Amino acid sequence: MSFWAACRLQPNRSALALHCLNLNGYEAYCPQLRERRTVRGRRIETLQPLFAGYAFVRIVLQWHTARWCPGTLGLIMDGIVPAKVPDCVISEIRSRERKGAIELPWCGPRRGDRVRVLRGPFTGHLAIFDDMKPRERVGILLHLLGGEQHVTLARKDIEMTR
Repeated sequence: MSFWAACRLQPNRSALALHCLNLNGYEAYCPQLRERRTVRGRRIETLQPLFAGYAFVRIVLQWHTARWCPGTLGLIMDGIVPAKVPDCVISEIRSRERKGAIELPWCGPRRGDRVRVLRGPFTGHLAIFDDMKPRERVGILLHLLGGEQHVTLARKDIEMTR
């Protein structure tokens, strides 16, 4: 009987931990997200862990060596045995994987959608959604002063219009 368990990883040593787990005969799975950002004016893509500091390990016969592998901080325990992660959770995460990265469903507005400003000096104005920024910020295009002005607001300050 085999099962999946969650393993805590040491900061900045996840590659070592995954390598050592594989060397010890464990199947290790660390789902990753594709992150796009701008660095020094260039758009780059990086892969970041879906669950920072954690990975999944398939336990087949024994789990003690997985608990003490270099780069790990141990397994998530349920008393004196590792806590089991249901197979359906792992298969659901893997089903969302495309080209080596997890694609999460997007429930927010898309570029070009019409939005209404709810709070602030532009309350009630209609705008066009431009893009999502870090830290729950959004960029919108407002029609002001005879032209389009790019404005950054908090995500909670806009709503979709029909």
